[in-house]
Amino acid sequence: MDVRLQISMVFHLDKCIGCHTCSIACKNVWTDRKGAEYMWWNNVETKPGTGYPTAWEDQNKYKGGWEQQNGQPDLKMGGRVLRVLNIFHNPYLPKLDDYYEPWTYKYEDLFNAPEGADQPTARPISMVTGKYMNVEAGPNWDDDLGGSPIYAANDPNLEALTEEQRAELFEIERLVFFYLPRICNHCLNAACVAACPSGAIYKRGEDGIVLINQEVCRGWRMCVTACPYKKTFYNWSTGKSEKCILCFPRLETGQAPACFHSCVGRIRYLGALLYDADRLLDAMKVPDDKLVEAQRDLILDPFDREVIAEAMKNGIDERAIEAAQRSPVYKYVKEWNLALPLHAEFRTLPMLFYVPPLLPVMAKSDDGLYDTANKELFSPIEQARLPMEYMARLFSGGNVDLVRYALKKQYAIRLFKRMETVGDIDHATVKRALEQVNTSEEEAEQVYRLTSLPTMDERYVIPPSHREEAMQMLNDDTWAEKGEVGLGFRELPVRGA
Repeated sequence: MDVRLQISMVFHLDKCIGCHTCSIACKNVWTDRKGAEYMWWNNVETKPGTGYPTAWEDQNKYKGGWEQQNGQPDLKMGGRVLRVLNIFHNPYLPKLDDYYEPWTYKYEDLFNAPEGADQPTARPISMVTGKYMNVEAGPNWDDDLGGSPIYAANDPNLEALTEEQRAELFEIERLVFFYLPRICNHCLNAACVAACPSGAIYKRGEDGIVLINQEVCRGWRMCVTACPYKKTFYNWSTGKSEKCILCFPRLETGQAPACFHSCVGRIRYLGALLYDADRLLDAMKVPDDKLVEAQRDLILDPFDREVIAEAMKNGIDERAIEAAQRSPVYKYVKEWNLALPLHAEFRTLPMLFYVPPLLPVMAKSDDGLYDTANKELFSPIEQARLPMEYMARLFSGGNVDLVRYALKKQYAIRLFKRMETVGDIDHATVKRALEQVNTSEEEAEQVYRLTSLPTMDERYVIPPSHREEAMQMLNDDTWAEKGEVGLGFRELPVRGA
């Protein structure tokens, strides 16, 4: 047993309101500079939809993630020889148009316009070329267009549906969408780390955060192709790759990342997980529909004495173990089985999990009334406007049962609280609902409180970083780092450096 510690996250999609406050917070902190204008380390997509960059989930086009080759995992973009052959011409990179051409406005046209009868207009100007342009795309161009035949109909996840289901999905009375916020998943088996020819990308040993050493990076952009989530970006000004760093300078001082801290809907949870690194390879070899269970099996019980002993042998101290015991991520992923990884079939073992959203039910109009009567206990789950197969393609490698369980459990807890607050549901019905999802009233109350009434200390349980130990391996003079966070070098990266 090789016990490691990993910072992990849960996003509760049933609470996301699509306000994009998280995206703006990240943009203002990290990517508001030359060369990073088009980057959104945090973005919020509308699903069904094509996302950012366009159709990023289509790995037949982008060749990201891992695939099984003769029983062994291999990068979908090809082995080392193929990567060397493509090192000066990578055919699987997203183009700027797949993201969008960033723009600003010529505000001088407003400030200096002569007096006249017409309202002056600020024309858009490209932030790349500096020339006038027609805006045709943006980082959230398909926002709220869940029923659009242009955007939603081109969602790669719709391949899991039959032609009849697709046709029904775009009927006017069935239109539905939900929001999907995305950041770097800081995967256990990160494809970007494996693909980098320079060895510039690495996982921090103390917390598993995936970072890019800007002094080592040579801008080969193999990481951009290898990442199936397209959360590694190329800075055209510096010639280096960049990505979400999970605000590690904030984590090292006990603060939540900027996107977490600013979240209006309080959908974000952060905590530590203990996992067994010896079983990583075995977890990748299972079929797609078994990947979620295999990933959950990697996660260890932080209360188990044997796990604690092995963790301490690996240098994980008691405070970090105590943080793992209080982790909200462990509860959602391992205890309650509510949170699922995004596209488990990419086999990167992502450490960002999602609680799938409860969606509106299908109903019919009768004499001017919209009838939503439920004949069965869990009929709102089975009759949701978005087919269960779509959600399974997104969150569980095609395993419908895992998504169905997570949604039924949320619905049963709603019935439980409705019985307490409204009183229009009898106790026998609630008890039957909870029994069907193997949940007690005590656990239902715990899920409710962490979902609806959590304090900031309950949502973000940040383990101590112990950067002094990591610095000791690199530098004998640890006093030089005293009082500083891990910001690294202070000079801007330049081409050829």
